[in-house]
This record gives sequence, C-alpha cells and structure tokens, in this order.
Amino acid sequence: QVQLVESGGGLVQAGGSLRLSCAASGRTFSSYTMGWFRQAPGKEREFVASISRGASTRFYGDSVKGRFTVSRDNAKNMVYLQMNSLKPDDTAVYYCAARSGATYNTWGQGTQVTVSA
Repeated sequence: QVQLVESGGGLVQAGGSLRLSCAASGRTFSSYTMGWFRQAPGKEREFVASISRGASTRFYGDSVKGRFTVSRDNAKNMVYLQMNSLKPDDTAVYYCAARSGATYNTWGQGTQVTVSA
C-alpha cells in the first residue's frame, strides 16, 4: 500500500497557475491509477482528474477540462496537477488518491488552494 503527501498549494490570483505535487511511498506506485479530488467548504468532494498506471489514459472533471493537466513520473513516485487559468471557484482543499480496483482507498492529507478574485 502507498502513502501519499500533497504539496504545492497556496494563494494565487485569478488567472494564475499552480502546480500541485503528490509524493507516494512504496514500491508499488506504478500499479495504481491516481486521482485528484477537491473539496470546497460546504460542498461535496469533487473529482478533478485521474491518470492511469502507465499515463496512457487521463480523465478530467468538466469544470477543469482545458485548464488542468494531470501527469505522473513512476520513476520518482510522483503525480502532478498543473492548474492554469485559475478561478475563484477552484478554491478548495485538493487531495490526491490511489485507486486499487474500483475504489480510491488511499488518500493524502490535502493541500489548500485559494484563488483570489
């Protein structure tokens, strides 16, 4: 099983960019599909993006398509989320997660992203 630690969050103005990173421990990282999710205050957790084990398949939530890009480096046990053209509605705690089978069952502690108008 992996352990996940996110970093890279912060405060940015609308229109700006941030790159989130997720560091995974363990030698089986490449066997997991990885995902990014976010949760804003008072809202349900929302799917942001996912990337398959070999990075050949990526999915995005409708609200971030064309602005966010998910990538991974299996040699470094890292997954990234490049966020461009940020909007105030992107403000949330962002989590990376590892999927085993059909469910995401390992989660990081989250990193706060705040986008000011």
